[in-house]
Amino acid sequence: MQDDRAIQPDASTRRIEIYDTTLRDGSQAEGIAFSVEGKLHLLQEFDRLGIDFVEGGFPFSNPRDVEFYQRAKLIELQHAKLVPFGSTRRKDRAPEDDPNLLALLEAGCGYATIVGKTWDLHAREILGISLETNLELIRSSAEFLTSHGVQVIYDAEHFFDGLRANLEYAMETLGAAVAGGATRLILCDTNGGTMPGTVAEAVRSAVERFPTPIGIHTHNDAGVAVANAVVAIEAGASHAQGTFNGYGERCGNANLSTIIANVRLKLGLDCLVDGQLGRLTTVSRLVSELANQAHDERQAYVGRSAFAHKGGLHADAARKNPISYEHVQPELVGNNRRILISDQAGRSAIVERLEKEYPHLDKGSPDTQAIYDRLKEAENLGYEFEAADASFYLLAQKAMRRYEAAFDLHGFRLIIEKFRDHSMRAEATIKVREPNGLEEHTAAEGDGPVNALDNALRKALEVFYPNLREVSLTDFNVRVLDSKVSTAARVRVLIESTDGHETWGTVGVSENIIQAAWEALVDSFEYKIIRDLKRRQNGTGNA
Repeated sequence: MQDDRAIQPDASTRRIEIYDTTLRDGSQAEGIAFSVEGKLHLLQEFDRLGIDFVEGGFPFSNPRDVEFYQRAKLIELQHAKLVPFGSTRRKDRAPEDDPNLLALLEAGCGYATIVGKTWDLHAREILGISLETNLELIRSSAEFLTSHGVQVIYDAEHFFDGLRANLEYAMETLGAAVAGGATRLILCDTNGGTMPGTVAEAVRSAVERFPTPIGIHTHNDAGVAVANAVVAIEAGASHAQGTFNGYGERCGNANLSTIIANVRLKLGLDCLVDGQLGRLTTVSRLVSELANQAHDERQAYVGRSAFAHKGGLHADAARKNPISYEHVQPELVGNNRRILISDQAGRSAIVERLEKEYPHLDKGSPDTQAIYDRLKEAENLGYEFEAADASFYLLAQKAMRRYEAAFDLHGFRLIIEKFRDHSMRAEATIKVREPNGLEEHTAAEGDGPVNALDNALRKALEVFYPNLREVSLTDFNVRVLDSKVSTAARVRVLIESTDGHETWGTVGVSENIIQAAWEALVDSFEYKIIRDLKRRQNGTGNA
């Protein structure tokens, strides 16, 4: 049986063009609005990755996209072609008088994408024109741009709906684009409801009928956008469009992160710049960050959970031979294997997590048993360590009697005030002592009680541990564990922190949300202090 974990293309394989529309179609997703700076940053990252075409937006629709194209001209791209997006001309305008087409020319790019109507229903009922007039809009728009030296990528909107309604007319619209000089024909599943079998058959028909390269653009309303892109490529499409992380209107677009990995590792076809596939996870996470969205950690290939193993048998098998429970090597896409710590994972997961620092551990060692017992006890109280690796590390230190507290708390006091203008202020006063007996007593304000505690604890500890200035809290999550007891319910607080080099998670559990948050905060700072101390002892620095 062939192992497809790392199929690599050879010189004889065809190349699939990758067309990114994150900056245009992706920005149409609810809650996403890229800044001009963010779009310029991503343009350069996509170029470095080896994306062939980057669609930047509508140069005609808004000042932000106009500014983006003006500033993008100053960037020297090494591989990617920047593509402005527009539509066929208006029915009452000649091409040379159409502001949309003129804006595409003014963008100053060598390519332009125009979208036209394929579905006869849209021509008649949405545009209010005859089918013949629609064909002329497509042909003349493509011809106008081509005559000015612009290569036209034609997006056949609602192609599959049009095909079902009037097969021959849908094909005629593609023919009109070709007659106008379009260099690529993109079959769009605009409503996202077409099934893979239909897509494959339609792509094969288009490939047989037109010598012009055929591309695919799918939406995810039926949950099969990536599958549709893959079968289209298998059927002969040589160009695939999508957005990173699947961002897009309604249910989103085909996830380009997944398409790229599937093209290289499953289909064995060429795409991207050689050697850049290993940056796929990094770029995907950067897109999430600049979109101000929590990264979907269950994404194929690029999510943190994509190669995470929790079940005891799975974790043990993956540790012995990763191929037993992983379809590709995570390193190929810049990800990594994670053995999740839980009462289901068993002793193998504990050994896997700690074996680099404590090579004496095995499934039968007393220390492993002590950690396992402490873990089960903690999880019985509501603690979870899957996203709290730093808290697990400290738990293991305590179970093995290797833990030395970085500081002792004398106590803290919180004052929360509400004013007549409805504003609120929180103030925390705290007193801590470090191992040599030195004390620090300080206070700080915050937007809320947890923020005030964070500021006060940080302020006190930075006197002894200046490296804590590098630490910032990046996520704060509260989960009610038993809602039936209402406000007396036990809560679990998860905190994610980073020092710019490493990111770690900590957890606290209590009926008192302040106590739970305090536990997670203390673990976060102690982890940083202990890890930096060990690095200095090992001569590896702080990075």
